[in-house]
Amino acid sequence: MADHLNVDSRNVDKFFDSSLESVDAAEELAIAIASSIGFDEDGQHELGMAVREAMVNAVVHGNRYSLKHKVHFQVSADTTGVTVTITDEGEGFEPKAVADPLEQDNLLKQSGRGILLIQAFVNEVDIRRVQPRGTEVVMKKFLGSE
Repeated sequence: MADHLNVDSRNVDKFFDSSLESVDAAEELAIAIASSIGFDEDGQHELGMAVREAMVNAVVHGNRYSLKHKVHFQVSADTTGVTVTITDEGEGFEPKAVADPLEQDNLLKQSGRGILLIQAFVNEVDIRRVQPRGTEVVMKKFLGSE
């Protein structure tokens, strides 16, 4: 699944294949780290959901399930909370160009809610296109904000 791994109890730096199995593994890792620093069950669940949404976006929309492309997954935790960075190797996109999923014309569309959900579950989100290609999502969830 991964071709690079550096893990300790509060930090992960890993490359995942572009598969849905990787989504599950990343979510489990993030939840385990959040639990280890004291997040309650709700906080763990919220972080897990944000990681799941960002990983699905990276695998499906960014890398388009390509076996040639990896998802770089990093987690760091300390006494203040958890920071998760997910970077795909796809074409990249501009978050401002994504249609508002709450607009009337978009309410019944099958996709377009991932970023909104991520924003609802963590305290800070930064999404940007990276060079030479890809999209990076940085999510922060603070301990005590659950």
